[in-house]
Amino acid sequence: MTISYLDLDPDQRAGLDSLPFDGNHLVGGPPGSGKSVLAAQRAAMLALTGTPVVLLTYSNLLRQSLAGTVHALGPADRSVRVMTAHRWLAEWYGATPPGSGDGWYDWDALHNRAAETAPTVGPTLVIDEGQDLPPEFYLLCRMLGARTTVFADQCQRLTDTNSTLDEIVRNLGRCTRHELDGNHRNTEQIASLAAHFHTGADVPILPARQGPVPRLHRFHERGVADLLVLLAEAQPKKSIGVIAATKHTQFSLLGSIQNRAPRLKPQLYTSESKGGQYRNLDLGWPGIVIVHRRSAKGLSFDTVVIPDTHWDAGTDPTSATLRMSYYVMATRARQELHLGHEGQSEPPLLAQINRMDLQRG
Repeated sequence: MTISYLDLDPDQRAGLDSLPFDGNHLVGGPPGSGKSVLAAQRAAMLALTGTPVVLLTYSNLLRQSLAGTVHALGPADRSVRVMTAHRWLAEWYGATPPGSGDGWYDWDALHNRAAETAPTVGPTLVIDEGQDLPPEFYLLCRMLGARTTVFADQCQRLTDTNSTLDEIVRNLGRCTRHELDGNHRNTEQIASLAAHFHTGADVPILPARQGPVPRLHRFHERGVADLLVLLAEAQPKKSIGVIAATKHTQFSLLGSIQNRAPRLKPQLYTSESKGGQYRNLDLGWPGIVIVHRRSAKGLSFDTVVIPDTHWDAGTDPTSATLRMSYYVMATRARQELHLGHEGQSEPPLLAQINRMDLQRG
């Protein structure tokens, strides 16, 4: 099996090549540092050792995105499997494990099973957005003797059962830490806006690449659909990610675009769908993709539209959870970022941002 390096600069490639094949490793980095593509590259490289590799994510939509990247890298022999952590745990357990009430499984049951059946040679795992898996997951990896590489960012936590980077290292046992620098996704203008939402102690360094200043729109009825149709027709080869706060907004926008410009063929993803058109997307094509905020982690689009910031008008603008959510959403954009609200007043979180970083109108 041969692989190719995709979208890596010399520093990223050197960092990837410097990771030992054996042992446990935690690779931390800010948004845009290339964690997801490096996770796919790492999985393909580990497969070269002759051991099957499993690339894990929390999000099913991120799983689909990474599956496309792995396919482009070349391991066609299924030596790299891309799965959600939930599905992999159920497969390893041999049946659906008992639930715990927080969206995960009963960790005592899983740990007991691991103690009884731990293999002589543990699995080889690569985990993307590893901060979104709970600490108990990494203890299970340790009990299984897994060779585990985790890519994570503590300032992009998505779930209430997340792990800190220190917890990941502690629960894996012997684990080396590595850091990625730089932002290879966003423009300086997008990263500058995202910095207003950053909750960590160290504000990421701004990238050099230039682009338009993010814009805040006050939408009237059907105004979001007007903007999306305009963007899609003006940039037919670009990907446009719409990150909505509610499922109602998702389907309302889908219907409006389909009625007004069916040729655009917008796609919609909801994790509540059991299969079919709203569960499996083709992320390799340009055009409009409408996702929920919960599913945005790890994705990237040429243009991002956050249409319903008014849903957060009643939330304390100093809330770390709210700021982290906007930090994640804003940093999904590679070139353009649009935010929108209904009503006369701007949401408090955005009203405090100067016009140098967020244009109005």
